[in-house]
Formats: sequence, C-alpha cells, structure tokens
Amino acid sequence: MSETSRLATGVAGLDEHLGGGLLPGTLTVVIGSTGIGKTQFGLQFAHAGLGQEGRAGIVFDMSSRGDSQNHAQYAQRLFGWDLEAIEPQEHLELDGFFSSRRRYGEYLHVFNRAGRRVTRNDLDFDAWQDWQAELTRRLNCSIAFFYGNFTRGVRRAVVDGIEPVDRPADSIQFELFEYVYHQILRKDPEWVARDLFRQDYRRNAQAVAEHVYDPGRIGCMLLYTSHETTLDGLVERPLDEGDVLSNANTLIYLGKIREGTRFRRAMYIAKHRGSACTDEILPYRIEDGGIRLD
Repeated sequence: MSETSRLATGVAGLDEHLGGGLLPGTLTVVIGSTGIGKTQFGLQFAHAGLGQEGRAGIVFDMSSRGDSQNHAQYAQRLFGWDLEAIEPQEHLELDGFFSSRRRYGEYLHVFNRAGRRVTRNDLDFDAWQDWQAELTRRLNCSIAFFYGNFTRGVRRAVVDGIEPVDRPADSIQFELFEYVYHQILRKDPEWVARDLFRQDYRRNAQAVAEHVYDPGRIGCMLLYTSHETTLDGLVERPLDEGDVLSNANTLIYLGKIREGTRFRRAMYIAKHRGSACTDEILPYRIEDGGIRLD
C-alpha cells in the first residue's frame, strides 16, 4: 500500500463519495441510533483490511449494557469470519509477548460486567470510584490488545459500544476511548511499549525495536449510539459533543428518512477533512452481506 493510499470502508460505492476512502492516521466517527447498522459498518471496515493490508482489523467493545452487540455472529454471517475473542485479564502475563505463538485476539470486550450505567450523574460516589478502579485494571490488557495487533500488521481499529450521554466528559466510556486514541493509537510505538512493559521495558527493548510500526497508517472508526433516530435530527445537532466528535476527521451520520408513507435508512457525510466528499444523502439497505448503498 502506498503512502498516499486511503483506507477502503468496505461498503461498496461509498469510497467514491469520500474522495477515494478514509484517510489513514485519522479518526472516523459513525453515529446513529440502535439498530441502524453501525456494527455492520464497523465490521465491514475492519474486514476490508484483509484485502487491503493483508490483516483484518480489530474490534474493541466498550459496551456495558446487558444486550450484546453480536459482533461474532455478524462477522460469521457477513464474511464467514470467525472473530477471535480474547478475555480481559487484570493480571496480564507479558513473558513471551512477541512470540509467534502468542494470540492477541481480534475482539476484546473490555468490561466484563454488564447492565451498569456509565455516567457520573447516574452513579453515587462509591459506584463511580468502582468504575475508575476497574478502568485502571483494564488499561494494561487494552494496551496489549492494540499494541500486539499493530506489531503484527493490523492497521484498522473499530471501537464499539459507546452509549449516548448528555456530557461526554462524565462518561467512563469516553474517558477510556480518549486514553486509547491518544495514548495508544496515536502514540509512538516505543512509548506505548514503555507503558505496557513498565519496569520490564529494558529487558524487552530489543524486541520492541524489532516490532515498530507507523501510527500514522492506522485508521480508527468509533461507533457511537445517538438519541436521535432520524437523519434530519442528526444533521441538525450541534457539534459540541466534546473532543471526540469535534476533532474527528470524518463524521458519518446513519439515520432514517421518510419516503412517502414509509421510512428507510440513509447516511450523510457531515465532515471529511482534507478531502472532497459528496453532500448527497445516500440511502442504503442492510442485506446478508452488510450495508449496501442504493
């Protein structure tokens, strides 16, 4: 892949509306209500890496509610892809981290307790402190998941499970995403390795030097659930949701539009910095192979 190549979205026909695809080294946020097709979109983007970079992308699931996102079932149905899940570990064993036999996994559901609220306003002091403690315990396995895969040639990361909140600054999910994006995905790999190995870094320094990668080639897609269900409602919302949305390079809304007496799904590219893009509303449908533009 040349330095100027863009990342294919995996949605047939969409790359043409994005000036050739998504820009490497940037953040794409896909926003829409539950059931609108975000997870399919994310998996199509991740799987497209297999053809373009020779490695499928990885999925980092931050959902904390009881309902499953069904990533494995979608991946199998869409592509016959057996998405390899890895369990979050509080006490991560780092010996032999770079061994060819080590499995980093393709899917990590980082929070293993479901059904809890994720914002400060919904929690008392003790519950918020419990969340903060769990977040700290999960950081190392999160670093290992991303870093290990990136050293093996993965160049796409999909982050799913973000729930709608009034103030992103009060969300434990946004707090973790900010860390992942700035301190792992966009950070020099040597410093990511230092955060991972800590006091054992020197012992692993040579192996770290042999497993460098360019963070500027990694594309990240964040799937964010919105309160709004219609495309008009999403287009009209102000971009004041905090650093994640306002600083995203590409912003794609998925919502419903009315056509006569029925509703149908459509997407709109609200922002695509550094590139020409369409200003059309793009109707789509969800088929056995995923999202397809009409």
